[in-house]
Amino acid sequence: MEGRNPADETLVDKQLRSMEQRLAHVELKTDFIANAVRSGIYQSLRRKLRPQLWTYEQYSSRRLRFPPQYRLEKAPDDPPRIALVTPSLNHGDFIRATVDSVLQQKYPQLAYIVQDGASTDDTIKVLESYGDKLRWRSEPDAGQANAINRGFREVAGDIMGYLNSDDTLAPGTLAYVARAFRNDPKLDVVYGHRIYIDIDGLEVGRCILPLHDQDTLKWADYIPQETLFWRRRVWEAVGPIDESFNFALDWDFLLRAQAAGFCFKRLPRFLACFRVHDRQKTTAMTRLGIDEMRRLRVQYLGELPGKYEIRRAIARYMLWQMLFNWMYKLGLARY
Repeated sequence: MEGRNPADETLVDKQLRSMEQRLAHVELKTDFIANAVRSGIYQSLRRKLRPQLWTYEQYSSRRLRFPPQYRLEKAPDDPPRIALVTPSLNHGDFIRATVDSVLQQKYPQLAYIVQDGASTDDTIKVLESYGDKLRWRSEPDAGQANAINRGFREVAGDIMGYLNSDDTLAPGTLAYVARAFRNDPKLDVVYGHRIYIDIDGLEVGRCILPLHDQDTLKWADYIPQETLFWRRRVWEAVGPIDESFNFALDWDFLLRAQAAGFCFKRLPRFLACFRVHDRQKTTAMTRLGIDEMRRLRVQYLGELPGKYEIRRAIARYMLWQMLFNWMYKLGLARY
């Protein structure tokens, strides 16, 4: 093509020249991306943009802080009775923080019990140290679901919930939840935002949830169990916890409650902290968890979906979660 008048170019010549320009542009982009990957920019950007729903350790540990109004939360007049169970087994390192987070709520109408599965570590010693301030039992059981059901046979309330022995409540949570139920008689099930903490109780992440989406719940369990509370009428209709589950017991309970037509709401507040550590059941029982989640998806979706189907089905909810999370990070939303 050298030395030829541009006016004499054939159509083929023009197409070839256009392709050469495009290839050069692609090469520049490829070099830029490769350099970005090598420099770590790409990985950093990917970490920042991915949803935080199931990303536990999001940043270096920092002191856990709550807004001052959390500790000033007042229970409503004539507060409803709250029944709370802590299933426990060999969490002696964490059980005190869990129990303290409940007792320090100073909720006036609380029926609380620690249902321990005959721990062999320091758990019993810790529980005994509370004297008559804490009700607890220690006996062999058939697993977490069985412990929860046993606990609810011992304590009763208008509002119910359970808190695992390595998690903690945020200050003022019980009063806030009681007020939410009192203000809306039609409300049946509530949950809220969660904070991730490490083995030392230091904050390592936060998760902001969008509004409740009943369709997404059929595909994936996005509700933080430690923030979950429900009315007694839900338990009477669809309870108790199904003891054939060891991992997805809370998702099964939620799906049964939703299928029964009960009203769900995500509350605009951090309600509890989920502890991330090597000995937690969530890490140790991954294989069993996958099998139980498959079982529930078949039951509620009618067939077993593939990974791509699941990702596509929850994509809209995950985008909303990312949006809510960034609004919080940028100070556009406060909780």
